[in-house]
Amino acid sequence: MDIDFPLILVIAVFVTGVIALADKVYFANRRMAVADGLKHSGASDEQLNEATREGWLIETSKGFFPVLALVLVLRSFLVEPFQIPSGSMEPTLIKGDFIVVNKFAYGLRLPVLGTKVVPIDDPERGDVMVFIPPHDPRYFIKRVIGLPGDHIKYQDKKLYVNGELVQHSLIDAKPKNAPQVLTYEEDLGNMTHPVQIYAQAPSREQRTEWTVPEGHYFMLGDNRDNSGDSRYWGFVPDENIVGKAFAVWMHWEGWDSIPGLHRNKMIQ
Repeated sequence: MDIDFPLILVIAVFVTGVIALADKVYFANRRMAVADGLKHSGASDEQLNEATREGWLIETSKGFFPVLALVLVLRSFLVEPFQIPSGSMEPTLIKGDFIVVNKFAYGLRLPVLGTKVVPIDDPERGDVMVFIPPHDPRYFIKRVIGLPGDHIKYQDKKLYVNGELVQHSLIDAKPKNAPQVLTYEEDLGNMTHPVQIYAQAPSREQRTEWTVPEGHYFMLGDNRDNSGDSRYWGFVPDENIVGKAFAVWMHWEGWDSIPGLHRNKMIQ
């Protein structure tokens, strides 16, 4: 079962914040009133300290609230780390890459709800974007191919945007079991990035052309023959956008390996 960490974080901030506020406006005053009564009755210092001592729940909540609130602000509005779970973005990103996502590149959004409250910019063709697909509550990462109003065609392993073939050139060809893996350099938007296809693998998609509706985006993985993307589950609505991936900061394949920095780079 996948854990909804943003929701858990929001609940934790709310609960600890309410407890800390309740202590400030009520329980702290009550403890002081009890201590004043004991003082006038000649109580010992130990009894006074016990009367003014915060309970475990209040002390813990007051200690955790500012930390949790800071984490919530940072990961909701600034940056958030993610780990790449599959090979759908090879060769740009590989399984085990840890990336950093800019959460405000496409506007400030409310945590959990995803509602945009401050518009800043819109996704551009070629961006590597983290989002929630329409068919799955988990985070996905793919490349923005189609903007609202674009006509996209993907046929015979060739990509067309608004009727024009997206130019690409072969940069590497190597066997990887079977079939042969071909790596191309693709010119998309204002950037050049690598894509990967399998030479003899048949195309899986039954549909080859799409027109992107307003407020939606068409996403493809760079590993074109091994990616579940908009060709199969449709368009990504604007409200499902999480942020723009911009850097790899660590690579760690698993507990049986050592984390490394050899793949650190800016994402193109």
